[in-house]
Amino acid sequence: MIPLHDDNPTTIKPLLTVIFIVACSLVFLWQLSLGARGFEMAVYRLGAIPAMLFGDKTLPPELAMVPPTLTVFTSMFMHGGWMHLIGNMLYLWIFGNNIEDSMGHGRFVIFYLLCGVAAVFAQALPNADSTIPMIGASGAISGVLGAYLLLFPRAHVLVLIPLGVYMRTMRLPAMVVLGFWFVLQLVNSVLADPGKGGVAFGAHIGGFIAGMVLLPLFKYRHVRLFAPPRH
Repeated sequence: MIPLHDDNPTTIKPLLTVIFIVACSLVFLWQLSLGARGFEMAVYRLGAIPAMLFGDKTLPPELAMVPPTLTVFTSMFMHGGWMHLIGNMLYLWIFGNNIEDSMGHGRFVIFYLLCGVAAVFAQALPNADSTIPMIGASGAISGVLGAYLLLFPRAHVLVLIPLGVYMRTMRLPAMVVLGFWFVLQLVNSVLADPGKGGVAFGAHIGGFIAGMVLLPLFKYRHVRLFAPPRH
């Protein structure tokens, strides 16, 4: 199920949503410009490594670029491949503008970064000895999805559903689309091997929950939860 568009208009231009998308895209192009070896080194230099955040592991001097605490933020702007980047930016473009609209530009920046931090901790704390770098905007964007579910569960989302060799589009309520996404993260988190690399499902879950918890603190007072669809 791939979201393509929602029918939820906004009242302000999604300036910060666009800035985050541009920033992630430019950082990824920079990663590609480094070549295969440089790409890998950049992931270790700027990715969030649990054993460095919570343990006594350190990078070799030639790899150290920023303090481990800063990698909680730098990791949010890096991606492991084109599909990783495109998938994240698609979700951010579809759902981020409405969340930015619900709280304003300044609050949205703080909200987005806090969700990303919560996501890193949700993935890293249960795997504090892991030396596998975590990268990607998925955790922060998961917070956006959690907030969207609370604000606009009945908004309709156009989704693309692969059916074997066929593709079908449908309009579904956001509660169905995002609820399905969250359940999928839970199932994959249970099945995932924490000792191996791959998708950080724990970060997705942590970010999603953080978005739901933080939303009431950041949204404008006049913005209602569980609002009916806007046209």
